[in-house]
Amino acid sequence: MLKKYLLKNSNRYASKWSVLAIDTLIIAFSFVLSYIIRFNLSFGFDVSKLLLQLPIVMIVAAVTFVVTGSHKGFIRHTGIKDIYNIFNAICLSSIIIIFVIILNRRFDYIDGFTIPLSIIIIHSLISLVGLTTSRYIFKAMYHNMVTKFKVFKNIFIYGAGESGILTYNALTNHTGTNSKVVGFIDDDKKKRGKRINGLPVHSRSDLTEYLIDKHNISEIIVAIHKIDNAKLRKLVEGLVDLPVQVKIVPPVQDWINGEFKASQIKNVQIEDLLNRVPISIRKSRVCEELKGKTVMVTGGAGSIGSEIVRQIANYDYASLIIIDQAESALYDLQQELKQSGHHNFVPIVADIRDKNRMNHFFEEHKPDILFHAAAYKHVPLMEYNAYEAIKINIGGTKNIADLAISHNVEKFVFVSTDKAVNPTNVMGATKRIAEIYISCMQQEHKTKFITTRFGNVLGSNGSVIPLFKKQIEKGGPLTVTHKDITRYFMTIPEASQLVLEAGAMGKGGEIFIFDMGESVKIFDLAKNMIKLSGLKYPEDIDIKITGLRPGEKLYEELLANGENTLPTYNKKIMISKVRDLNYEFFRSKIDELFVSNMVFNSNIVQLMKEIVPEYISNNSDLCKFDKSITTDKNLIENKNIIKTQLTQIN
Repeated sequence: MLKKYLLKNSNRYASKWSVLAIDTLIIAFSFVLSYIIRFNLSFGFDVSKLLLQLPIVMIVAAVTFVVTGSHKGFIRHTGIKDIYNIFNAICLSSIIIIFVIILNRRFDYIDGFTIPLSIIIIHSLISLVGLTTSRYIFKAMYHNMVTKFKVFKNIFIYGAGESGILTYNALTNHTGTNSKVVGFIDDDKKKRGKRINGLPVHSRSDLTEYLIDKHNISEIIVAIHKIDNAKLRKLVEGLVDLPVQVKIVPPVQDWINGEFKASQIKNVQIEDLLNRVPISIRKSRVCEELKGKTVMVTGGAGSIGSEIVRQIANYDYASLIIIDQAESALYDLQQELKQSGHHNFVPIVADIRDKNRMNHFFEEHKPDILFHAAAYKHVPLMEYNAYEAIKINIGGTKNIADLAISHNVEKFVFVSTDKAVNPTNVMGATKRIAEIYISCMQQEHKTKFITTRFGNVLGSNGSVIPLFKKQIEKGGPLTVTHKDITRYFMTIPEASQLVLEAGAMGKGGEIFIFDMGESVKIFDLAKNMIKLSGLKYPEDIDIKITGLRPGEKLYEELLANGENTLPTYNKKIMISKVRDLNYEFFRSKIDELFVSNMVFNSNIVQLMKEIVPEYISNNSDLCKFDKSITTDKNLIENKNIIKTQLTQIN
């Protein structure tokens, strides 16, 4: 019954008038005590004079408390500023009493009212100690009373610096939390054995399963701000091996209004463990590039396209045209933009393969800049749906590129993929052929065609991380195609920022390549996701090796040959400059492929391998076309000519 009552009323606060009354009584008690101390702990003083002075002292004290507002503070959250207010009130009270005594000596309006200066000084000191002590006693009683009936989870804070102390204060001052800090961990050996607010500081070497079991630790909160990405990843990877949940304090710039609250402590995301430094673009030219322009985005409701739209919406453009054939996704994006206060955009449900309808939109809206993100991207699905992959990835790109030239679009920014480099699947080959067609169109010298290439995107539709999350929710197992398979990763906002920056800096004919750091082993990624979920591998959730999927690479290639890359102002962004090639030959071959696909010709894969001689199928039934091509002498001769020319592109 008592437990229920205390927990129910733990969030109620004492009335400020109750606090004022108690503070005034403490002042009265302190005044009596100051007389006793002044007269050598005896009652050798005139009590009648004391009783005359006491009401005046209490009234003056109450007035000064109201003036300074010291009674308005929350007792359970008493801090330095509250003590400072009490100090101001006592000083003001003492000054007023001295002033009253001086006036009374001159005008004698209160008979016998005089207080020795020594009494005033002693009273001020006792009052300050009494009011401060009472607040901390009430604060301690409250916490002890509430915590006595609450079930807490014990936590360690990793970092005994300023960030760690701020985290400690945020947790202890937050009444709704069920966390109890029992110690700190720090790499600085000089801090080992010392205490912060009575709590011990342990070194990293002390952090073992024995120490965790001893203190019954449930969580470790990493509270270190000035730490680079690689060190943070190494630190967190070491912690997730322990039987605890790992959380992290966000960077200072993410704090709400510059203040840190316990609610901002977040679980470590898998993004925090990727071995790469996030892209940081400074002095962006995007604002100037988009100002007053009509911008069109194809595939605008997809993972990349929608983020490109979100970022463009923050600039001073004239009009934003969003095209996608996915009705539901486009509707969701439309509602999101409206709720964010953006209204100068036009959502259009359309298929980029419909050239007549797309021509109508170009005539109506007259875009200045076009971001082409519409594409089929799933490797295993496209491996045996080459017709659709060619129709969208090549045919759709061809339609939009041709319309961009005929309608005098200033810039055409094409979103490609690292799978276009030495492709081993239909999807990668179609994107590489689309890149070649873009290069051909650049020779018209009417529209500036720019290509961007990057690796896998975190959180995109069909990416591995959302798949792992769903499998963990279902209890596993997690499926990995090969134990040694690796991939590059970047976030959706970073990818979109790169595309916008490429559009701004591009002069036409470039392929922009992003240095994404070291590749990530998918098997290790799966193990870390299991650990971050508070589970154990393989005891709780296992990882199943399923074998490489059709067309899938073991290792992705990201960068072109070093001698063909040029630096930009950002060291993470490089340019692969496209050299001259036989554009008429490639255009005729691409046209032949497009027509063959329209009439369902069975040799479309062979035609793609002619256009992209480095396209060699992997783990697919289409490998047979690689063997058949080598038996044709004429085809080999043509392939060598094309390969020599294409080597110059890469």
